[in-house]
Amino acid sequence: MRTRIRGTLITVLTLFMALPAMVLLGPSSGTAAAAAKTAASAAQPATAADDTCGVLAPGASDAAARAVAAACSQVAAGTWYSWGGGHGAQPGATYGQIDPTDPASEHDPERKGFDCSGLVRYAYAQAAGSDILNGSAETQYYSVRAAARFTAGQGQAPLLPGDLLAYGPPDRIHHIAIYLGAGKMVEARQSGTRIMVSDVRLGGDYLGALRVNTGAVTGHVHRTWGTGVWTHADAALGSRRVYAFPDATTIRVECQKHAETVTAEGYTNDVWSYLPDYKAWVTNIYIQGPAWLEDVPACT
Repeated sequence: MRTRIRGTLITVLTLFMALPAMVLLGPSSGTAAAAAKTAASAAQPATAADDTCGVLAPGASDAAARAVAAACSQVAAGTWYSWGGGHGAQPGATYGQIDPTDPASEHDPERKGFDCSGLVRYAYAQAAGSDILNGSAETQYYSVRAAARFTAGQGQAPLLPGDLLAYGPPDRIHHIAIYLGAGKMVEARQSGTRIMVSDVRLGGDYLGALRVNTGAVTGHVHRTWGTGVWTHADAALGSRRVYAFPDATTIRVECQKHAETVTAEGYTNDVWSYLPDYKAWVTNIYIQGPAWLEDVPACT
């Protein structure tokens, strides 16, 4: 913030000569000092404030910082939330639709903007230079591009700016937002509002977060089929449920093994695959391909 010296113009020469030398340096020195201060500030994370949108904590990757900047540009532009907005052929704001469950969406077809996942799609397309997170909030949360995942119980401690925060039960995620740091996030929240900065909501139906990998996807990549397919803590249906894929989902498989025999969807199979991104197992019945995946090694 610049400071200004206020007061009455003094015309008496003796008083003028008595002014401190720092005032007599003139406006060019003040401009240089201000420029130096601005440059120094730019190298540091922004200070959190109710209306501040930017990287508010250290540790963000360059790509994550670009995603934050892209989302924050929509806050600065006053862009509307629009249900279905941002899901055109290319990432970017589009006119929305009427949400049959929300009377406040009445004017969304007239508003060019983003819904929650449309904003995330746009932000990370700008960050990565390609459309890497196209789809719904569920699709984005279960992306094969997750570099790390964090549970609700871990709170904000492991989060970095650019991480995605998801809300809803595992099989019905309904909202996603971008973490800024310092307890803040940027989101397209609901019809009738504009893209905004909000306090992070960790209670209620907060599910967890993921860190996005904007680089190449490695490993044995496969795709599931079916709806509401649960993964498990162990290779057995009776073990703890971990995540649920709402529909066809791209996954990475680390290894597979023979374990509990499962009969489902008209198939019987005893092969289970380990998914490192979820630290969980899924029966191969729900992975597209043969019962034993040809390119995946056996678990040791």
